[in-house]
Formats: sequence, structure tokens, C-alpha cells
Amino acid sequence: MKVYTRKGDNGTTQLIGGRRVSKSNLRIEAYGTVDELNSYIGLIRDQEIDPTHIDQLLIIQDRLFTMGSLLAADANNKMKLPELKAVDINNLEKWIDDMDEVLDPMKSFVLPGGHTTVSYCHIARCICRRSERISVELSNHENVPEIILTYLNRLSDFLFVLSRKITKDQNVKEHPWVPKMD
Repeated sequence: MKVYTRKGDNGTTQLIGGRRVSKSNLRIEAYGTVDELNSYIGLIRDQEIDPTHIDQLLIIQDRLFTMGSLLAADANNKMKLPELKAVDINNLEKWIDDMDEVLDPMKSFVLPGGHTTVSYCHIARCICRRSERISVELSNHENVPEIILTYLNRLSDFLFVLSRKITKDQNVKEHPWVPKMD
């Protein structure tokens, strides 16, 4: 199978289900941003981190591919697609709680950075939030399964807590945000 089809040379692409839309369509923006997020999560997974987190990130990447297929599907699609389920959100919450147990309580916002992998987590968190915003906007115009919005919201929390956990694991200093009031 060839990678190129030439069908998109005019600035359109085909949704799952057959409808062609502009490559600037909000639905394309939504699943394209999920793809961007998935790539950054792959970058985090490629770092020297706890193997448990690598396993979690692989599961998340699978769920993001599922999300991308759901976002790429036309409303009239008849194809059977994988689903996001409540257990996927429960997994994120359990992983967050497990990491929180070993972290110091937060007393303020923290500045992103301190270690390259921590910074990658923060970039992924920001892309996740952007993906959530785009998906919310899409849901204002078209049907978007609510579980997608919930999953993205929880995933951004996971990525934030993962950044804090990696900060601890790498034994680097967490820098609290102290607002300048003068």
C-alpha cells in the first residue's frame, strides 16, 4: 500500500465514513492535535523513566489512537470502531492517586522545567489542554462522545502529576511560582 494517494492534494481529506472535508475542518484539527499529543507522549516514553510509567504511556497512546479514530469518524459512519470506556478514565485516576501518594502536597503552582523529561511532560500537558479545547469547540457543532472530553481533562491532570513524579524521581528541585506583586 502506498502512503500517498494524491486525493488530498486539493486540501481535502476523507473522514471515516466517506465524507470529504477541508483539511482545516475543526474535526481534522481535533484529531490532528490528538495525534500531536500522542507524538509528544512517545517522546516522554523514550526517556529514561520508571518502566511503570512507560507501560502507562503505552496504554495512553493506544487510547489516543482510539480517540483519534472516533474524532475522525463521520456522523454517518457504519464502521465498527474501538471505544473509550470508563475504565480508561479510572486507570488515569488510579495512576494519578498512586503518584500523589509519594509526592509532597502542592502549596502553589509550579513552574514547568527542571529536567528535560519534566519539560516534555508539561509540553504534552499543554497540547492535551489544547486538544480538549478544540474537542469542546467541535462538540458545540457536531456530536463528540462526552468520554473524549473527560479523558482529555483527566489526561492533562495525569501529565501534570507525572511531571511532578519525574521531578522527584530525577531528584531535581521543583520551583514554585511566587507571583511578583511589586
